[in-house]
Amino acid sequence: MDLIAELGARRALCIIRAPHIADPVGLARTLVDAGLPIVEFAFTTPNAVRLMEQAATVDGLILGAGTVMTEQNARDAINAGAKFLLTPGLRPSVTDEAARHDVPVVLGAMTPTEVADAVDLGAAAVKVFPAGRMGPGYFKDLHGPYPEVPLVASGGLTTENAADYLRAGALAVTAGSGVVSGQLAAESDLAEIGRRAKEFVDAVNRV
Repeated sequence: MDLIAELGARRALCIIRAPHIADPVGLARTLVDAGLPIVEFAFTTPNAVRLMEQAATVDGLILGAGTVMTEQNARDAINAGAKFLLTPGLRPSVTDEAARHDVPVVLGAMTPTEVADAVDLGAAAVKVFPAGRMGPGYFKDLHGPYPEVPLVASGGLTTENAADYLRAGALAVTAGSGVVSGQLAAESDLAEIGRRAKEFVDAVNRV
């Protein structure tokens, strides 16, 4: 799976981080149907590995694991079916384990130095977090010294501002609680999640 090609084509992915997810299969299918098939389940969600195992059965889903902090996290996620990994910061042990399985990693970074370190560690792309704190202009700034580095905007993105980050040079943007909130995931309100996901995708596709 060519993660960069998929991110470049879709321009968006969804992170699921919730205290409880009642129906991971239905949730994953809803996101795929809404045109948001690149989905990461965060390790901060209880029973994340089991949720990934269940979601991995959904046709068309490009499953990822988020907030991967350790080598064991990486191994568990890959065994559960994750096709890519994301970290909140620089995690050499995660990149090493992923490389052993030929699984791409998106490393989290904030500063220009961290972006360079992420590239040196072998990141397929670099997740700039929290993007909402920095604003779209920061992506133009980073692409000055790093014009070829694929940047993913994460944290604080909404249907209203996601397109601004793409116009500023982000390869892709991350939909978070604005699409899949903890309450909606717990209540398995798939209709509302689907509606929000389609709105996010429509906003991205207008760029």
